Amino acid sequence: MRILVLGGTRFVGRHLVAAALERGHEVTLVHRGRTNPDLFPGVERLLGDREGDLSFLSGRQWDAVLDTCGYSPGPVRAAAELLAGAVERYVFVSTVSVYAQPVAPCADESSPLKGTADELTTYGGLKVLCERAVTAAFPGRSLIVRPCLIVGPHDFTGRFSYWVWRLARGSEVLAPGGPDLPVQLIDARDLGEWLVRCVETGTAGVFNATGPAQPLTLGEVLDACRDATQPAAPATSLTWVDESFLLERGVVPWTGLPLWIPGGKGFSLQSMDSRRARDAGLTYRPLAETVRDTHAWLAELGGALPVADDQSGPIGPEREAELLRAWQARL
Repeated sequence: MRILVLGGTRFVGRHLVAAALERGHEVTLVHRGRTNPDLFPGVERLLGDREGDLSFLSGRQWDAVLDTCGYSPGPVRAAAELLAGAVERYVFVSTVSVYAQPVAPCADESSPLKGTADELTTYGGLKVLCERAVTAAFPGRSLIVRPCLIVGPHDFTGRFSYWVWRLARGSEVLAPGGPDLPVQLIDARDLGEWLVRCVETGTAGVFNATGPAQPLTLGEVLDACRDATQPAAPATSLTWVDESFLLERGVVPWTGLPLWIPGGKGFSLQSMDSRRARDAGLTYRPLAETVRDTHAWLAELGGALPVADDQSGPIGPEREAELLRAWQARL
């Protein structure tokens, strides 16, 4: 198959392209040439900015387009309308953040989406508008995928990577809230491989691409990070700290301490129903494998945690030690 990939050199895109090439497909990459420009030598590249003139896409035909970097409805609509007659299927990577709050536990794809004027200016709301643009241009021929937290090697956000590297370092580790907080995550490689298989089978519709198949907790994630990176270091301990204590001291949920959503809000967004995607062939590798591979990649970087362009990073060692001392003094 001939596959056009919008954004295929950073994180999800690079794993998706790797899966497509491994399965023998012909790939065309569209990117700006700024991130990993030498990745995938021999693959056709179309250099361009999707927020500008898209004429470089005109006059070509592909079997499918996989859009991994659509965040604003205007550029997504422009690409979808231009490609409507040039490709058979449009695959759009969205997010579970499209769902309106409060989200019911184990919510499925039929749950209400964000729709108020204020909501539609947020990350999740903008993704709702992107989804609408795609489905309008490709009625019955679109695949809308709503992942949860995407993890694994080359994760530029540093969210999951923080815990992998922190648990590998050992000693006393500050853990937010409690070990029973629900967590959903999916390895970018599992997501990429599944999307390619969906293109091959002509799968269409809307899917929550969350995982794993069985419920997962923050305590289990942190234990897996510890066990997979330093199995011979029993001295490592987790100190669970009250949410109110952390909030009072200005620790930012999700960014300051990744995977932490206070006030019980995470029990809905971190427990979405993914049965439809699993029925369509989505599978998951063991969490320990994701941890080990992420740790190996971080080791190549010398432990320099990546941070997304739009966020401050997680707390550092000095701040963590300060909070732990204050917590112990309070007890």
